[in-house]
Amino acid sequence: MPARNLNHVSIVAKNLEESVRFYEDVFGLERIPTPNFGHPVQWLRVGDLQLHIFERPEDARRYAHFALTVDDLVSVYEKARARGCLDGDTFTHYLVQLPNGNVQLYVRDPAGNLIEVNYPSIETLPPELQAECVRLEDRHPQNDWNRQATLFLEPVSTPS
Repeated sequence: MPARNLNHVSIVAKNLEESVRFYEDVFGLERIPTPNFGHPVQWLRVGDLQLHIFERPEDARRYAHFALTVDDLVSVYEKARARGCLDGDTFTHYLVQLPNGNVQLYVRDPAGNLIEVNYPSIETLPPELQAECVRLEDRHPQNDWNRQATLFLEPVSTPS
């Protein structure tokens, strides 16, 4: 039940628009649909991975994280719960359903680093775990652009 791959890295910006323009201009990254998390955030495509940039004035380092994709969220959740490392304080909750049905689980490693665990669909989780999820849409209004956001991008084909 190893993690399948690195999904994204999330970094802090002092000025979101300035940072996004930097990554667009210097590296050619492109903006992609992003959910409304109640604070300034923009997701950018890096091939079939993502860079998430967010602006938080208070203790921004506590929000920086990397994300892993897993095939078995139930097992990861149970192990994290047994270790007492679920993080329900940093974002809206330790288990979050995005508007498109993707699921995010937040945990802290022994050194305090924040790890986001990504899973493609709430529909394939057991009902008791679905019941523990909070819907981002119930906490922050989502428009059509926000609802298109996905943690799982299709690979970009390279020119031959």
